[in-house]
Amino acid sequence: MKKHSLKATKRDDLGRKVKKLRTSGQIPATVYGKNVKSISIVVPADSFAKTYGEAGETGLIELNVDGSVRPVLVHHVQKDPVTWATLHVEFHQVDLKEKVHADVPLQLIGDSPAVTEKRGVLLTILDEIEVEGLPTDLVDNIEVDVSGLSEVNQEVKIGDLKIPAGLAVLSDATLTVVKIGSLITKEAEAEAAAEAAKAAEAAAAEATAEGGATPAASGETPAEKPKEEAKEEKKE
Repeated sequence: MKKHSLKATKRDDLGRKVKKLRTSGQIPATVYGKNVKSISIVVPADSFAKTYGEAGETGLIELNVDGSVRPVLVHHVQKDPVTWATLHVEFHQVDLKEKVHADVPLQLIGDSPAVTEKRGVLLTILDEIEVEGLPTDLVDNIEVDVSGLSEVNQEVKIGDLKIPAGLAVLSDATLTVVKIGSLITKEAEAEAAAEAAKAAEAAAAEATAEGGATPAASGETPAEKPKEEAKEEKKE
């Protein structure tokens, strides 16, 4: 597992004073943990963005606080709802010999024949699963191979995943991760069939109407024509 590191500094500024920190390119943060006294710190915004982008919430980070290195996980990142800028970070200091629970992201790999051959569409049901393990055994993601999905309704369940050594899955093994769905839903097929049936009925009705109007157009019926011919024969 790749090691991640980040430098931080203890801070005394609290409350409204932290606003100045953000404008100067710093992010206020907190470190807490089991049997750990919580401390308030500040981290450089650019450094945190890079580290968080690589580690996520499952990558172990060596947080150097004024020379003291602490093993931490990013527990929560508060964002501005408008600008999406990072406002505050919570770091969870962990014991490297004590197991923790974590939600590990799932990463799709491979190409599904059902998708490439346009027989179906790939539906992602889950994008992360809960695991338990030592902080040093946590991974950035768990791969989901979809190259074996060649038909509609085929799926990959949690129980089908290859879990890295040292991790135990806590999520239900029977849950579906990805599935091949039909390109056209049953509802869409039924609607298309109904529209086709209506169009066929309308065409049949129109053909019947046109066929019935032909004799009347000449102003005589089939029974009248022989009578006229008989009169002409008598005159002759």
